[in-house]
Amino acid sequence: MHPRAEAFKRRAHAEYGIEVDVHEFPEGTKTAAEAAEAVGCSLEQIASGIVLSADDGLIVSVTSGANRVSTAKIAALVGVGESGISMGDAAEIKETLGWSIGGVPPFCHDTDVPVFVDETLSGFEAVWAAAGTPEAVFSISPERLVEAADATVADVRE
Repeated sequence: MHPRAEAFKRRAHAEYGIEVDVHEFPEGTKTAAEAAEAVGCSLEQIASGIVLSADDGLIVSVTSGANRVSTAKIAALVGVGESGISMGDAAEIKETLGWSIGGVPPFCHDTDVPVFVDETLSGFEAVWAAAGTPEAVFSISPERLVEAADATVADVRE
């Protein structure tokens, strides 16, 4: 197992009591479509971690792979104008969250940041999220994901 995926697995257990079953795919799961194909689930069940930046810091939106995140809706949720939201900077994401783009899990971040979960994900028994690398994913119930991430379920889709 990749060391970053192993680190996520250990942290999830130590910090949240979650036993993560990491699935690794050498061909990668960089896009939601690639992840869905690799794990054999619907595109809607992919919980894509999109990291945005606002004046107050980073925001994680865990969005269904079938949806695009709405920066206007995220801006409204955090109380800033839409022009105050942009895609997160790779270096800032790594420094703040401890994970690199493409592998940011929905929880186990080095710094507490607001996390919003796409309400679309609530309709599934299980969803698949990044497990520390662009090649690693894990399955989790939406309820447990929301609980561990201390997330707010919201309409975040365009």
